[in-house]
Amino acid sequence: MRTSPPELADLPDDFFTSGEIVFTPKQPISLRVDEDILAWFRSMGPRYQSRMNAVLRAYMTAKRKPPAKRRKRKS
Repeated sequence: MRTSPPELADLPDDFFTSGEIVFTPKQPISLRVDEDILAWFRSMGPRYQSRMNAVLRAYMTAKRKPPAKRRKRKS
């Protein structure tokens, strides 16, 4: 049984296993997440915020549209 929200339904099956942690400068923010989501990430141990960031990055990468191809001008 899938419990993912509808907006995650079309992601590839290996979406959550193929992510990688990317070390870049971080911007501190205040973010509200469901209690069960936070508890699940925290249950995985230290660096849970980095894992949450990795999931968001993987989602962004999967959903990002490739840049439009530039048309060559005719001479």
